[in-house]
Amino acid sequence: MSIPFRMHTIVAALGVASAALLSTAHAQVKIAMVIPATGPLTQYGDMVKEGVLTAVEQANAAGGINGKKIETVIVDDACEPKQGPVAANRVINDKIHYVVGPVCSGAAIAAAPIYNNEGVVVVTPSATSPALTEGKNFHFIFRTIGRDDQQGPAAAKFIAEKVKPKKVAVLHDKQSYGQGIASSVRDDLKKAGINVALFEGINAGDSDYSAVITKLKSAGVDFVYYGGYHPEMGLLLRQAGEQGLKVKMMGPEGVGNPEVNAIAGPAVEGMLLTLPADFSTNPKNAAIVKAFKDNKRDPGGAFQMTAYAAAQVIIDSVKAVGDNPTKVADHMHKTSFETPLGAISWNKNGDLKSFDFQIFEWHKDGSKSVAK
Repeated sequence: MSIPFRMHTIVAALGVASAALLSTAHAQVKIAMVIPATGPLTQYGDMVKEGVLTAVEQANAAGGINGKKIETVIVDDACEPKQGPVAANRVINDKIHYVVGPVCSGAAIAAAPIYNNEGVVVVTPSATSPALTEGKNFHFIFRTIGRDDQQGPAAAKFIAEKVKPKKVAVLHDKQSYGQGIASSVRDDLKKAGINVALFEGINAGDSDYSAVITKLKSAGVDFVYYGGYHPEMGLLLRQAGEQGLKVKMMGPEGVGNPEVNAIAGPAVEGMLLTLPADFSTNPKNAAIVKAFKDNKRDPGGAFQMTAYAAAQVIIDSVKAVGDNPTKVADHMHKTSFETPLGAISWNKNGDLKSFDFQIFEWHKDGSKSVAK
């Protein structure tokens, strides 16, 4: 059966339209944000999302990547190690070549071999466990934050030189991130001659830590370091106050979440923590800070600027060498990038050659100040 001329014209037009749609669909560079979109740690995901979206919006406004628009896709791993590989496989099945995340060390460690084997470029702005990269020989895994063995010594140095406690308890949540940073702090405190009277794990997700607080009182400790996240730290602070244990407490950047105020109440006042330096105060970042604030985003949180930098180095690398993840990873390994964090570059493990962790004091109004 022959097709009338008009039908030929329609078919041809449809073919052109389909080709145009296909071309448009391909004229994008996708970046997955692998974050906790559900679960108790969603605020960390929100911080990362704010940083990535700000970087991507600025890049798209300037013409995208060599004329291609950048599209972001949220993939939820709930910060759960078991969900890390599930999220990784979703990224791979969706043919996405670039990831900012995973946010939490446990999920990142579980997913990293999959990403690396499949040639997906991963830049985590927040996973600090050395176990993510140490001895793994990964080519595609990077981070825009320091490791716990950089953060731990900074905390221990402040405790030994500024706090000068007589007897310390070091607690942790028995997970990759929390136990890792707690071990680092314990070891450095011992090297500094500080008496670590207690090193103990607690169960994340519990609602009652009165037994461990009783143990802290019995041990006569005058300072507590906790390796883990804000839900447990908030409870430790509140319940210690309720039981009359008046000691200073300190944690890593994982406790630096505004929700800790709601959990701990007034007992949060004076909590010490290590955080990335507040890059939003650097005058060189004024335009970026304005872009955050114009969209009602907080440029001064724990991971917004590290997430911005993670997205930026991916975007800059694709601009430089094309949309090819192997070439992008090669480029990142040998290049120094100017970012809101300053000039950054990586060693062969994908770890930053240097990173600035600072000690902050947290306040009951949700603000923070550099600890003296």
